[in-house]
Amino acid sequence: MKNLLTWRRSLLALATVGVIGSCSALSFGGAEEGVVIPPPSLDEITQAHSETAVFAGGCFWGVQGVFQHVKGVKNAVSGYAGGAANTAQYERVSNGNTGHAESVEVTFDPSQVSYGTLLQIYFSVAHNPTELNRQGPDTGTQYRSAIFTKSAEQQKIAQAYINQLDTAHAFDKPIVTKLESFNGFYPAEEEHQDFLTEHPTYPYIVINDLPKVAQLKQLYPDRYQEQPVLVKAGM
Repeated sequence: MKNLLTWRRSLLALATVGVIGSCSALSFGGAEEGVVIPPPSLDEITQAHSETAVFAGGCFWGVQGVFQHVKGVKNAVSGYAGGAANTAQYERVSNGNTGHAESVEVTFDPSQVSYGTLLQIYFSVAHNPTELNRQGPDTGTQYRSAIFTKSAEQQKIAQAYINQLDTAHAFDKPIVTKLESFNGFYPAEEEHQDFLTEHPTYPYIVINDLPKVAQLKQLYPDRYQEQPVLVKAGM
């Protein structure tokens, strides 16, 4: 784990100054295939035009990248949730002892995409919900599968959907995703925002995250938008 974090930090430093340019430089495992799953039987009914949801599912680069390509999503911000404000920094969270998980706060229009549909995409292509305290090559509680529910309604829908998928044996193993109380979201450093779009040839992105966006397009073509909604475009 320590060696992996060292490589990831070193390559991040190179990527942010434009040195990384080839996907053959290093390999980090490989992306898993998306899983076709049914939509949730229980979904939200609301007249609101804006809502937020917070998802954790491994490295936030890929999770952010997926949701930025979903129609109806207004913004998707990489950050930290689950811990205290004073430990919400990348280096500290990477140590795995802050309580934080790398997370993405998704702002969406419920009239265009429901909370249940976001859950379907989260479980199906954004990450593997059967991996405990890890995701692909990344290990530690900071990479855990978690949903930070922001209302009783979100809690109800998410729990019902997990039960539905487990009952239907939608995955080869039980879902380990935890529903955690929302106690704050802290945006990550600027270099982590829009990382997938800005560094499409970065080895980690090529191997682990671009396939997730491709699977979103393949499995949910009616939910996919070609142009991502970028954080920095609104700064």
